[in-house]
Parts: sequence; structure tokens; C-alpha cells
Amino acid sequence: MLLHRAVYDEEHQQFRESVRRFAALRIAPEFQRWEDAGIIDRSLWTAGGNAGLLCPQVPEPFGGAGGDFRHNAVVIEELSYSGFAGPATDFSVHNDVCCGYLLSYGSAEQKAKWLPRMVSGEIVCAIAMTEPGTGSDLQGIRTRAVRDGDDYVISGQKTFISNGQMCDLVIVVVRTTPEGGSRGMSLILVEADRPGFRRGKNLEKLGHLSSDTSELFFDEIRVPFSNLLGAEGGAMGQLMSELPQERLTIALHSIAAAQKAFDLTKDYVQQRKAFGSPIGSFQNTRFKLADLKSDLSVGWAYVDQCLREHLNHELTTYAASTAKLWITEMHGRLVDQCLQFFGGYGFMREYEICRLYADARVLRIYGGTSEIMRELISRNL
Repeated sequence: MLLHRAVYDEEHQQFRESVRRFAALRIAPEFQRWEDAGIIDRSLWTAGGNAGLLCPQVPEPFGGAGGDFRHNAVVIEELSYSGFAGPATDFSVHNDVCCGYLLSYGSAEQKAKWLPRMVSGEIVCAIAMTEPGTGSDLQGIRTRAVRDGDDYVISGQKTFISNGQMCDLVIVVVRTTPEGGSRGMSLILVEADRPGFRRGKNLEKLGHLSSDTSELFFDEIRVPFSNLLGAEGGAMGQLMSELPQERLTIALHSIAAAQKAFDLTKDYVQQRKAFGSPIGSFQNTRFKLADLKSDLSVGWAYVDQCLREHLNHELTTYAASTAKLWITEMHGRLVDQCLQFFGGYGFMREYEICRLYADARVLRIYGGTSEIMRELISRNL
């Protein structure tokens, strides 16, 4: 991990040390068990809340530490660099995505009800956008919320939902008017204990094994009108406003995990021998590592630039999309080359590089695929 990055100050460095200790003491001893089980223990959420890792940007009146987004970034970077992609994803969805919507669009009553319990880990939050057959096409969603007196009645299905097995609260993207397009879409808070809410099985994935991922079913769930998050019909504008932060978090996750893969490989090539010499002494190895180091340096510089812009409320969709596209694609190339240096051992799951390789693949998909990022960037040419 790079040290002395100008975007952070001493307070963030101290917080980084506490996150690092938390990862070593509370995650590392149980991580393989969670990977095998496909889900982390619920107790990790409470522990994370007690340690100040959950929603650190929430203002003090709502139970938070009143930090800035750099505290969130530290959590992402440290958990990702530690190789704990599952917990990193689960915490990030809760901290950086769901909490962001509540802070930006929640009513005073909604904030008072949910934020303190999200900070403590009593409540785990998920966001349900993707549906079977829609992928990145949010305008194609079919989950409906029909007004019935003072309630909404919600029916539909979502898939690939992180925290789906664990969540107590879901921010659901629904269609509140029968017309197609973006204007009839809204965000509604749905409590997981409401009649009609049903979880599918915990989905088996290539990587991020300890991050629970589910289908969610909404069978005529009745929720009060007060569960509407923001204005009716305003979901697309809300999503476009919050997605740059989500894409920045993915870039942060990706660059930290890429750095971990590089550091592991740099050490390994000094130990592994071929033809009587460490493979790290061969020119081919040294030159390829030099290229990867250069890519990482460029990636860190750009992600820090985007982080600074985000703190100043200047991060654009174009910049966030560029960060996600370039860094996740670079990450994919880097971890593939790093695994190659490990030879046959790199293909064995007992070697961490194998898990890092598998965990890297989804970062080019979720939060908007690389193809969608290119489309967004091309609109700004």
C-alpha cells in the first residue's frame, strides 16, 4: 500500500491502523471458514460497528463519527488489500452505497430511524437494482409499486443482491408508473420482516465467496408511503447522482487488491527458482514487474485525484467512470500476469494469488460493466 498520500491526513492514517488491526484480529482468523460457508458471521457487523468501521461518514446526531468519505475509503482499501474481498464488498454496499442514499435523500424521520442502527451494525442494508434479464439496463426494470391508499404494494424480483441473505433493510428500485423509461422509477425502503418478502438461495459465485449474494422476491409487499426515499419518480436522478461514488469505491477496491497481488508476486519471484536462479532475476520478469508497477502508480494517482474531487463535490460521472474502467481493467491484466509468475501453484486455491485472481473478475461487471463505462465516457468526448 502506498504511504504518505497527500489526500489523507494524520487522522486518516490513525484510522487506517485501527482498520488494519480489526482485519487482522476479527476477520483473518475466521475468513476461510466464511469463504467455505459463503457468508460472514452476523457478529462481524456488530464488531464492525463497535470499531467504527460502519458508515463513518454519518453525522454525530445520527450516531456516526462525523467523518468524511476518506474514512470510508480507508475501510475499502484496507479490507481489499488484506485480501478480504467478501467483507470488503459487504461493508462497502452498506457504508458507501446504501448509506449514501439515506444521507442524500432520506427524510429526517428516515435518517433518525435507520442511520444509528446502520452505524452500530444492528441493521444491515442492501440495495436492489438488477433484475433477471435487465443487467445494466435500469430502465428495463419491471418490479412494480402500486399506490393503494397510504401504502405501496410492491411486486417483482431482483437478482445479484449483495447482503441479500443478511439484510434487514433493502432500498428497492421500483416502477411507480406503468409507462416505460426513467421517469416512472422510484426508490422505496423495504424492511425484510414484512410479509411477502422472500430471499432466494445464497448464489454460488466465482469469487467474493464470503459475500452473500441473493435473489430477492417481493410478493405483494405492503409498505407505507412514508417508506418512499426522496421524490416519487425521481429514482433515475438519484441513481445518477450517487453512482459516481459507488464507482469510485469499486476503483478503490480494485487498486488496493491489485497492489496486494503485485506485492505478493514481487516477493514470490525472489524465492521461486528456475534453471538455478530466482525468476525475479530474469530480465523478462523484471521488465514485466516494472510495467505493472508503472500501471499501479498511475492508478493510485488517478484514484487519489478522484477522491479529492469527490471531497470537494466535484467528481463527475465521466471521471468516476474513467476510474472504474481503467483501474478494473488494469487490475485484471495485472493479476493475470501475477498468477502466471506463480506457475502451476497459482492455479491452486491454497495460494492467495488464486483467490485474488478470482475475486478480481467481477469488478469489471458490477456497478456498471466496462462496456457501460465506455458508453458513459464516450458521451463526454
